[in-house]
Amino acid sequence: MRAKDFIFILIVIAVFLPFTISDTIYNWYLSFNAEHGMVMSFLKFGILATMGELLGLRISRGVYYFDGFGVLPRAIVWGILGMGINMAFIVFSTGVPAFMGYMGMDNPSGVMSGTLTLEKVLLAFSISVVMNSIFAPVFMTLHKITDTHIMNNGGTLRGLFTPIKMGEIMQNLNWKVQWGFVFKKTIPLFWFPAHTITFLLPGEMRVLFAALLGVLLGVILSIAARKK
Repeated sequence: MRAKDFIFILIVIAVFLPFTISDTIYNWYLSFNAEHGMVMSFLKFGILATMGELLGLRISRGVYYFDGFGVLPRAIVWGILGMGINMAFIVFSTGVPAFMGYMGMDNPSGVMSGTLTLEKVLLAFSISVVMNSIFAPVFMTLHKITDTHIMNNGGTLRGLFTPIKMGEIMQNLNWKVQWGFVFKKTIPLFWFPAHTITFLLPGEMRVLFAALLGVLLGVILSIAARKK
């Protein structure tokens, strides 16, 4: 373990420690999160998922940063994507139970708000499967496009806000890795069960848990982006 690894660990501790040792800070977080959920989604994903990408870079290349990587642009993109994830949670956690009720399931909303049962686990799994089958591929592809756009523009903040060459980037994506690893393996093997757990949690905890999963997502996408 090198000095830069200790620095990274210290940064992680500095981010989380105040919420564990101070009830005032933790209560402020709960209050602000309840009143400004989208803002907190931006902040949580902007910080945690970017840290995940830095960790993925350390695993794949042995460094946390290189010129042109664009930490701040990536954090901004992750923040925006985090708000989209929060929206998706609301849409699918409401829409799938409504559809299950339409298909004849008895009181799906009550099942989701009730105690832990096999029926609740299966319903949470259904929400996860639908969300990750419909939303996740688009989300992951969009992230890959913005990642490439940032790299193509030298990792600068100004470059982030230049027009994205969508067609050119999509044409040159490594679809073999995108399909064979990101879609085909990580979605059913990891995200289906991971988000089943997410939807079993209370509503106010879901985005935080998803943001923590965002660290893993950052690692996965960072490594996938650099697979030969």
